[in-house]
Amino acid sequence: MTLRQITDHAGEWLRGVGPQSDTVISSRVRLARNLAGYPFVARASARQHHEVLDRCRAEVMGGRLGEGVLWVDLRESTPLDRQLLVERHLISRQHAGAGGALPRAVAIGADETFAIMVNEEDHLRIQSLRSGMQLDEAFNHVNRIDDLLEDRMEFAFSKRFGYLTACPTNVGTGIRVSVMMHLPALKLTGEIEKVRRAARDMHLAIRGLFGEGSEAMGDLYQVSNQTTLGKPEQEILSEFKHTVVPQIIAYEQQARRALLKQRQAQVDDKVWRAWATLTHAHVIDTEEVLAMLSHLRMGVNMGRIDTVDITTINELFLLAQPAHLQKLIGAEMDPTTRREARAKLIRQRLGQR
Repeated sequence: MTLRQITDHAGEWLRGVGPQSDTVISSRVRLARNLAGYPFVARASARQHHEVLDRCRAEVMGGRLGEGVLWVDLRESTPLDRQLLVERHLISRQHAGAGGALPRAVAIGADETFAIMVNEEDHLRIQSLRSGMQLDEAFNHVNRIDDLLEDRMEFAFSKRFGYLTACPTNVGTGIRVSVMMHLPALKLTGEIEKVRRAARDMHLAIRGLFGEGSEAMGDLYQVSNQTTLGKPEQEILSEFKHTVVPQIIAYEQQARRALLKQRQAQVDDKVWRAWATLTHAHVIDTEEVLAMLSHLRMGVNMGRIDTVDITTINELFLLAQPAHLQKLIGAEMDPTTRREARAKLIRQRLGQR
Protein backbone atom coordinates (compact mmCIF):
# COMPACT_ATOMS: atom_id res chain seq x y z
CA MET A 1 0.00 0.00 0.00
CA THR A 2 1.19 3.52 -0.82
CA LEU A 3 -0.09 7.00 -0.04
CA ARG A 4 -1.22 7.28 -3.65
CA GLN A 5 -3.43 4.20 -3.28
CA ILE A 6 -5.35 5.66 -0.33
CA THR A 7 -5.98 9.09 -1.85
CA ASP A 8 -9.09 8.65 -3.98
CA HIS A 9 -11.49 7.06 -1.52
CA ALA A 10 -12.81 7.86 1.95
CA GLY A 11 -10.87 6.60 4.93
CA GLU A 12 -12.32 4.45 7.67
CA TRP A 13 -13.60 7.45 9.61
CA LEU A 14 -15.81 8.55 6.70
CA ARG A 15 -17.08 5.26 5.28
CA GLY A 16 -20.61 6.11 6.44
CA VAL A 17 -21.46 2.66 7.78
CA GLY A 18 -21.84 1.15 11.21
CA PRO A 19 -24.41 1.67 13.97
CA GLN A 20 -25.93 5.16 14.27
CA SER A 21 -23.74 6.43 11.44
CA ASP A 22 -26.25 9.15 10.55
CA THR A 23 -25.02 11.00 13.67
CA VAL A 24 -21.85 9.19 14.79
CA ILE A 25 -19.38 9.52 11.95
CA SER A 26 -16.63 7.49 13.61
CA SER A 27 -15.35 6.01 16.86
CA ARG A 28 -11.72 6.22 17.92
CA VAL A 29 -9.76 4.79 20.84
CA ARG A 30 -6.18 5.97 21.30
CA LEU A 31 -3.49 4.86 23.75
CA ALA A 32 -0.44 6.91 24.77
CA ARG A 33 2.65 4.85 25.58
CA ASN A 34 6.34 5.62 26.26
CA LEU A 35 9.33 3.29 26.27
CA ALA A 36 10.85 2.66 29.68
CA GLY A 37 14.37 4.00 30.09
CA TYR A 38 13.95 6.94 27.70
CA PRO A 39 12.97 10.56 28.43
CA PHE A 40 9.73 11.86 26.98
CA VAL A 41 9.98 13.17 23.42
CA ALA A 42 10.29 16.82 24.48
CA ARG A 43 13.28 16.03 26.73
CA ALA A 44 15.04 13.35 24.70
CA SER A 45 18.28 13.88 22.80
CA ALA A 46 18.61 13.44 19.05
CA ARG A 47 20.29 10.06 19.59
CA GLN A 48 17.44 8.92 21.85
CA HIS A 49 14.83 10.05 19.31
CA HIS A 50 16.53 7.88 16.69
CA GLU A 51 16.81 4.91 19.05
CA VAL A 52 13.11 5.09 19.93
CA LEU A 53 12.14 5.37 16.25
CA ASP A 54 14.33 2.43 15.22
CA ARG A 55 13.08 0.25 18.06
CA CYS A 56 9.44 1.05 17.35
CA ARG A 57 9.84 0.47 13.62
CA ALA A 58 11.41 -2.95 14.20
CA GLU A 59 8.55 -4.08 16.43
CA VAL A 60 5.68 -2.43 14.57
CA MET A 61 6.83 -3.64 11.15
CA GLY A 62 7.91 -7.09 12.29
CA GLY A 63 4.77 -8.76 10.97
CA ARG A 64 2.95 -9.14 14.27
CA LEU A 65 0.35 -6.51 13.34
CA GLY A 66 -0.61 -8.12 10.04
CA GLU A 67 0.24 -7.72 6.37
CA GLY A 68 0.27 -4.52 4.39
CA VAL A 69 1.23 -2.10 7.17
CA LEU A 70 2.59 1.11 5.64
CA TRP A 71 5.48 2.92 7.37
CA VAL A 72 5.77 6.63 6.56
CA ASP A 73 8.90 8.49 7.67
CA LEU A 74 7.67 12.05 8.07
CA ARG A 75 11.15 13.49 7.54
CA GLU A 76 11.18 12.04 4.04
CA SER A 77 7.59 12.91 3.15
CA THR A 78 6.46 16.13 1.52
CA PRO A 79 4.33 18.76 3.32
CA LEU A 80 1.49 17.74 0.99
CA ASP A 81 1.77 14.08 2.02
CA ARG A 82 1.80 15.04 5.68
CA GLN A 83 -1.30 17.19 5.21
CA LEU A 84 -2.99 14.28 3.43
CA LEU A 85 -2.42 12.12 6.50
CA VAL A 86 -3.91 14.83 8.73
CA GLU A 87 -6.99 15.07 6.54
CA ARG A 88 -7.42 11.30 6.82
CA HIS A 89 -7.10 11.51 10.62
CA LEU A 90 -4.07 9.20 10.58
CA ILE A 91 -1.72 11.73 12.20
CA SER A 92 -2.23 14.87 14.25
CA ARG A 93 -1.52 18.38 13.02
CA GLN A 94 1.27 18.54 15.61
CA HIS A 95 2.86 15.42 14.14
CA ALA A 96 2.57 16.74 10.60
CA GLY A 97 4.21 20.01 11.50
CA ALA A 98 7.32 18.41 12.99
CA GLY A 99 9.45 18.44 9.85
CA GLY A 100 13.15 19.19 10.26
CA ALA A 101 15.54 16.71 11.71
CA LEU A 102 13.31 15.31 14.47
CA PRO A 103 12.67 11.65 13.53
CA ARG A 104 8.94 11.02 13.45
CA ALA A 105 6.88 8.44 11.63
CA VAL A 106 3.49 6.78 11.38
CA ALA A 107 2.55 3.15 10.74
CA ILE A 108 -0.81 2.72 8.99
CA GLY A 109 -2.85 -0.48 8.85
CA ALA A 110 -3.75 -1.76 5.40
CA ASP A 111 -7.44 -0.91 5.93
CA GLU A 112 -6.70 2.34 7.83
CA THR A 113 -8.46 1.02 10.91
CA PHE A 114 -5.32 1.65 12.94
CA ALA A 115 -2.40 4.04 12.95
CA ILE A 116 0.60 4.35 15.25
CA MET A 117 2.35 7.69 15.53
CA VAL A 118 5.97 7.47 16.68
CA ASN A 119 7.66 10.36 18.48
CA GLU A 120 4.66 12.66 18.60
CA GLU A 121 4.00 14.00 22.13
CA ASP A 122 4.62 10.47 23.42
CA HIS A 123 6.87 7.78 21.97
CA LEU A 124 3.81 5.91 20.73
CA ARG A 125 0.27 7.06 20.04
CA ILE A 126 -1.69 3.96 19.04
CA GLN A 127 -5.18 4.51 17.62
CA SER A 128 -7.95 2.33 16.28
CA LEU A 129 -10.66 3.90 14.17
CA ARG A 130 -14.09 2.57 13.21
CA SER A 131 -16.92 3.98 11.14
CA GLY A 132 -20.12 4.67 13.10
CA MET A 133 -20.70 3.84 16.74
CA GLN A 134 -18.22 0.99 17.25
CA LEU A 135 -16.31 1.87 20.41
CA ASP A 136 -16.08 -1.74 21.62
CA GLU A 137 -14.56 -2.85 18.33
CA ALA A 138 -12.09 0.05 18.36
CA PHE A 139 -11.12 -0.64 21.97
CA ASN A 140 -10.63 -4.37 21.44
CA HIS A 141 -8.47 -3.70 18.39
CA VAL A 142 -6.22 -1.11 20.03
CA ASN A 143 -5.95 -3.31 23.12
CA ARG A 144 -4.70 -6.23 21.00
CA ILE A 145 -2.09 -4.00 19.35
CA ASP A 146 -1.02 -2.69 22.75
CA ASP A 147 -0.61 -6.23 24.11
CA LEU A 148 1.39 -7.36 21.08
CA LEU A 149 3.77 -4.43 21.39
CA GLU A 150 4.09 -4.68 25.17
CA ASP A 151 5.14 -8.31 24.79
CA ARG A 152 8.22 -7.02 22.98
CA MET A 153 8.83 -3.59 24.55
CA GLU A 154 8.73 -2.35 28.13
CA PHE A 155 6.50 0.67 28.58
CA ALA A 156 7.03 3.35 31.23
CA PHE A 157 4.69 2.36 34.08
CA SER A 158 4.21 3.30 37.72
CA LYS A 159 2.47 1.03 40.23
CA ARG A 160 1.01 4.14 41.80
CA PHE A 161 0.02 6.18 38.73
CA GLY A 162 -0.23 3.68 35.86
CA TYR A 163 1.18 4.40 32.40
CA LEU A 164 3.38 7.50 32.39
CA THR A 165 2.76 10.06 29.66
CA ALA A 166 4.10 13.45 28.63
CA CYS A 167 0.76 15.17 29.35
CA PRO A 168 -0.52 14.71 32.93
CA THR A 169 -4.13 14.35 31.74
CA ASN A 170 -3.18 11.11 29.95
CA VAL A 171 -1.44 9.51 32.95
CA GLY A 172 -3.07 6.32 34.19
CA THR A 173 -4.62 4.25 31.45
CA GLY A 174 -3.27 6.57 28.75
CA ILE A 175 -6.58 6.12 26.93
CA ARG A 176 -8.46 8.72 24.93
CA VAL A 177 -11.92 7.71 23.75
CA SER A 178 -13.55 9.94 21.16
CA VAL A 179 -16.39 10.03 18.68
CA MET A 180 -16.77 12.26 15.63
CA MET A 181 -20.36 13.45 15.44
CA HIS A 182 -22.37 15.25 12.76
CA LEU A 183 -24.63 17.75 14.56
CA PRO A 184 -26.14 20.05 11.92
CA ALA A 185 -29.59 20.37 13.52
CA LEU A 186 -28.16 21.45 16.87
CA LYS A 187 -26.10 24.06 15.04
CA LEU A 188 -29.08 25.33 13.03
CA THR A 189 -31.34 25.59 16.09
CA GLY A 190 -28.63 27.28 18.14
CA GLU A 191 -28.74 24.48 20.71
CA ILE A 192 -25.19 23.22 20.24
CA GLU A 193 -24.52 24.91 23.59
CA LYS A 194 -26.50 22.04 25.17
CA VAL A 195 -23.74 19.69 24.10
CA ARG A 196 -21.03 22.01 25.40
CA ARG A 197 -22.72 22.31 28.80
CA ALA A 198 -23.21 18.55 29.03
CA ALA A 199 -19.57 18.05 28.08
CA ARG A 200 -18.35 20.41 30.79
CA ASP A 201 -20.52 18.67 33.38
CA MET A 202 -19.06 15.30 32.41
CA HIS A 203 -15.46 16.54 32.10
CA LEU A 204 -15.34 16.00 28.36
CA ALA A 205 -13.65 17.94 25.57
CA ILE A 206 -15.45 19.08 22.41
CA ARG A 207 -13.15 19.97 19.55
CA GLY A 208 -13.39 20.67 15.85
CA LEU A 209 -12.75 18.55 12.79
CA PHE A 210 -9.01 18.17 13.36
CA GLY A 211 -8.91 18.02 17.15
CA GLU A 212 -7.45 20.49 19.59
CA GLY A 213 -7.55 24.09 18.43
CA SER A 214 -9.54 23.39 15.25
CA GLU A 215 -12.95 24.63 14.14
CA ALA A 216 -16.06 22.50 13.74
CA MET A 217 -16.17 22.72 9.95
CA GLY A 218 -19.03 20.88 8.30
CA ASP A 219 -20.81 20.68 11.68
CA LEU A 220 -18.41 17.88 12.66
CA TYR A 221 -17.42 17.72 16.32
CA GLN A 222 -14.99 15.49 18.21
CA VAL A 223 -16.12 14.56 21.71
CA SER A 224 -13.51 12.93 23.96
CA ASN A 225 -12.59 12.25 27.58
CA GLN A 226 -10.22 14.75 29.21
CA THR A 227 -8.65 12.71 32.03
CA THR A 228 -7.59 9.09 32.47
CA LEU A 229 -6.11 9.01 35.97
CA GLY A 230 -8.22 7.16 38.52
CA LYS A 231 -10.66 5.64 36.02
CA PRO A 232 -10.30 2.15 34.54
CA GLU A 233 -10.53 1.79 30.77
CA GLN A 234 -13.85 -0.04 30.83
CA GLU A 235 -15.45 2.68 32.95
CA ILE A 236 -14.40 5.37 30.50
CA LEU A 237 -15.63 3.27 27.58
CA SER A 238 -18.93 2.45 29.27
CA GLU A 239 -19.56 6.10 30.13
CA PHE A 240 -19.20 7.01 26.47
CA LYS A 241 -21.33 4.13 25.19
CA HIS A 242 -24.20 4.42 27.65
CA THR A 243 -24.27 8.07 28.71
CA VAL A 244 -22.27 10.53 26.62
CA VAL A 245 -23.02 9.48 23.04
CA PRO A 246 -26.69 8.50 23.55
CA GLN A 247 -27.38 11.85 25.23
CA ILE A 248 -25.85 13.84 22.36
CA ILE A 249 -27.63 11.69 19.76
CA ALA A 250 -30.93 12.34 21.56
CA TYR A 251 -30.29 16.10 21.49
CA GLU A 252 -29.55 16.00 17.75
CA GLN A 253 -32.55 13.82 16.88
CA GLN A 254 -34.83 16.06 18.94
CA ALA A 255 -33.49 19.10 17.09
CA ARG A 256 -34.08 17.41 13.72
CA ARG A 257 -37.67 16.60 14.62
CA ALA A 258 -38.23 20.16 15.77
CA LEU A 259 -36.83 21.54 12.53
CA LEU A 260 -39.15 19.36 10.43
CA LYS A 261 -42.15 20.27 12.53
CA GLN A 262 -41.55 24.00 12.87
CA ARG A 263 -39.16 25.03 10.08
CA GLN A 264 -39.54 22.49 7.27
CA ALA A 265 -39.41 25.11 4.52
CA GLN A 266 -36.18 26.54 5.94
CA VAL A 267 -34.66 23.05 6.12
CA ASP A 268 -35.57 22.32 2.50
CA ASP A 269 -34.19 25.69 1.48
CA LYS A 270 -30.85 24.94 3.18
CA VAL A 271 -30.65 21.49 1.58
CA TRP A 272 -31.61 22.46 -1.96
CA ARG A 273 -29.52 25.65 -1.91
CA ALA A 274 -26.58 23.45 -0.98
CA TRP A 275 -27.36 21.12 -3.88
CA ALA A 276 -27.69 24.05 -6.29
CA THR A 277 -24.43 25.61 -5.13
CA LEU A 278 -22.42 22.40 -5.33
CA THR A 279 -23.76 21.40 -8.74
CA HIS A 280 -23.32 24.81 -10.35
CA ALA A 281 -20.43 26.59 -8.61
CA HIS A 282 -17.25 27.13 -10.62
CA VAL A 283 -15.18 28.50 -7.73
CA ILE A 284 -15.54 27.28 -4.15
CA ASP A 285 -13.35 27.08 -1.04
CA THR A 286 -13.00 24.27 1.48
CA GLU A 287 -15.01 25.81 4.29
CA GLU A 288 -18.00 26.55 2.06
CA VAL A 289 -17.89 23.05 0.57
CA LEU A 290 -17.94 21.42 3.99
CA ALA A 291 -20.86 23.61 5.08
CA MET A 292 -22.83 22.72 1.93
CA LEU A 293 -22.02 19.02 2.25
CA SER A 294 -23.18 19.12 5.87
CA HIS A 295 -26.55 20.48 4.76
CA LEU A 296 -26.80 17.80 2.08
CA ARG A 297 -25.93 15.06 4.54
CA MET A 298 -28.58 16.33 6.92
CA GLY A 299 -31.09 16.43 4.07
CA VAL A 300 -30.42 12.83 3.07
CA ASN A 301 -30.69 11.60 6.66
CA MET A 302 -33.92 13.56 7.19
CA GLY A 303 -35.44 12.30 3.94
CA ARG A 304 -35.51 15.73 2.25
CA ILE A 305 -33.36 14.89 -0.79
CA ASP A 306 -32.65 11.69 -2.73
CA THR A 307 -30.48 12.94 -5.61
CA VAL A 308 -27.25 12.01 -3.82
CA ASP A 309 -26.20 9.26 -1.43
CA ILE A 310 -24.30 9.37 1.85
CA THR A 311 -21.28 7.54 0.42
CA THR A 312 -20.73 10.22 -2.22
CA ILE A 313 -21.18 13.01 0.33
CA ASN A 314 -18.72 11.42 2.74
CA GLU A 315 -16.13 10.96 -0.01
CA LEU A 316 -16.46 14.61 -0.99
CA PHE A 317 -15.92 15.68 2.62
CA LEU A 318 -12.44 14.25 2.18
CA LEU A 319 -11.64 14.76 -1.51
CA ALA A 320 -12.53 18.46 -1.38
CA GLN A 321 -9.86 19.17 1.20
CA PRO A 322 -6.65 20.80 -0.07
CA ALA A 323 -4.14 17.94 0.08
CA HIS A 324 -6.54 15.33 -1.27
CA LEU A 325 -7.60 17.60 -4.10
CA GLN A 326 -4.02 18.27 -5.18
CA LYS A 327 -3.00 14.60 -4.90
CA LEU A 328 -6.06 13.58 -6.90
CA ILE A 329 -5.35 16.13 -9.64
CA GLY A 330 -1.67 15.22 -9.57
CA ALA A 331 -0.27 18.71 -9.16
CA GLU A 332 0.29 21.32 -6.47
CA MET A 333 -1.95 24.34 -6.97
CA ASP A 334 -2.26 27.86 -5.66
CA PRO A 335 -5.45 28.69 -3.70
CA THR A 336 -7.25 30.23 -6.70
CA THR A 337 -6.61 27.21 -8.92
CA ARG A 338 -7.62 24.89 -6.07
CA ARG A 339 -10.98 26.62 -5.72
CA GLU A 340 -11.67 26.14 -9.41
CA ALA A 341 -10.50 22.50 -9.42
CA ARG A 342 -12.55 21.77 -6.32
CA ALA A 343 -15.73 23.09 -7.89
CA LYS A 344 -15.14 21.06 -11.05
CA LEU A 345 -14.46 17.87 -9.08
CA ILE A 346 -17.64 18.28 -7.07
CA ARG A 347 -19.76 18.93 -10.14
CA GLN A 348 -18.36 15.78 -11.74
CA ARG A 349 -18.91 13.63 -8.65
CA LEU A 350 -22.49 14.88 -8.35
CA GLY A 351 -23.21 13.97 -11.96
CA GLN A 352 -22.98 17.48 -13.40
CA ARG A 353 -20.62 18.86 -16.03
